Amino acid sequence: MPVNSFDDYPMSWKPDLSTLTGPKYTALAELLERDIKSGKLKAGTKLPPQRELADFLDLNPSTIYKTYRLCGQKGLLCTSVGNGTYVSSDAAADPVLLCGKEDPRMIEMGAIVPFVTCNQIVKEYTELMMKRPDALNLFSYGAPEGTLRQRKAGVAWLQKSVQESSDQEAAFYTDTEHIVLAAAGQNGITAALGACFETNDKIGTEPMTYPGVKTAAKLFGIHLLPVRSHDHELTEEGIRYAAQSENIKGLYVIPDYQNPTSHTMSLETRKMIAAVAAEENLLVIEDGINSLLAEVPLPPIASFAPEQVIHISSLSKTVSPGLRTAFVHVPDRFRERLVTALYSMNICVPPLLATVSAALIEDGAADRILAERKKGIMERNRIVDQILEGFVVPSGSTSPLRLVQLPHFFTGKSFEICAGQAGVEVYGAERFFVGNRTPEKTVRISVTTPPSAEILTEGLERLQVLLRQ
Repeated sequence: MPVNSFDDYPMSWKPDLSTLTGPKYTALAELLERDIKSGKLKAGTKLPPQRELADFLDLNPSTIYKTYRLCGQKGLLCTSVGNGTYVSSDAAADPVLLCGKEDPRMIEMGAIVPFVTCNQIVKEYTELMMKRPDALNLFSYGAPEGTLRQRKAGVAWLQKSVQESSDQEAAFYTDTEHIVLAAAGQNGITAALGACFETNDKIGTEPMTYPGVKTAAKLFGIHLLPVRSHDHELTEEGIRYAAQSENIKGLYVIPDYQNPTSHTMSLETRKMIAAVAAEENLLVIEDGINSLLAEVPLPPIASFAPEQVIHISSLSKTVSPGLRTAFVHVPDRFRERLVTALYSMNICVPPLLATVSAALIEDGAADRILAERKKGIMERNRIVDQILEGFVVPSGSTSPLRLVQLPHFFTGKSFEICAGQAGVEVYGAERFFVGNRTPEKTVRISVTTPPSAEILTEGLERLQVLLRQ
């Protein structure tokens, strides 16, 4: 029997064990998951302390510990040292952010997909590859880390950010021994998490972050922890506290046109992260998916701490998402593990796509595509700024995504639903939050996904009507 009486005691969760079968902790975890996903337990709810709940249920505290840990590995709960256990802000949010709806009435502005006109050049290069005498080899297996030619192309592509940077003193140099190929950025992120971290490890992120890293972390039972920030910039105090008090093992950051805030990290913050990562022995996964879209790219964090950073540069947003090619700079101590992880996941990057990617970079065609994409994004952002003036958060002119501030009577989720009813797909802040904070009243929109400026304009005007109600 419980030691204390709970008849009138306020507890946020009082589960009924009478109908549960099987091992107590798994049955209790399933019940907790149901209560969270059904909305019975709201995001941000603080759960009872483990000993208190164990006393109420007349169970061993270790059973509650295992229940909370199991749900935490699924991303449903977040725990902060000294603060307790909370329902995650995004526990009931759909983590999949990808086009797939075939409703012709829906204007897609949720998933971020580059406009397709530049794919004509990719198509032409692919046709040339198919006419080569050795074209049949492009449908065989390739090297798990990519061929020497492909890795040389990766070196050239990664060092573009150095060549175009405004800070030539912070040069980022890599070579073919430190480059491996992945099947696009998401694949590289997932491989890095699986290769370099263990189950129950903690990784610090920005308070709102790319949902793809959240789904990947869940696969391995890795916990994401929001690091304190100021004006969308991680702080040194926040990182050190997370390292020393929360025992994070690494950081995941998107320094350029961060998803979903569209913020670009300052040079000072990049240097600070590199210095703190070296001092605290943190591995930084630097997602450079949007870095080369910047008007004047800043040096990556890897410039300042190449042995502490896995830097991922994908062609998805800059050249073509269908190429499924990413170049990953990896420090010596992690290279073998990362190659093994990529081999386990892919065997290899498809040789046809990797060869086309290398040819586009070697011939300068990738540069032309990148320039055309940046020009098109600038034109579209002018439309966004004009129609959503007063609501859209300022960002760089070449950002492929924008954050929209909502009137007080909306939440991100409720606006997402209303926008869908108006025929526009957008994504509410709830999908991006890490931890237990109340999500901001914002939504993320894609600048690039509508197939034309006219359709983009129509979608924005529908959103404007909702915002000005």
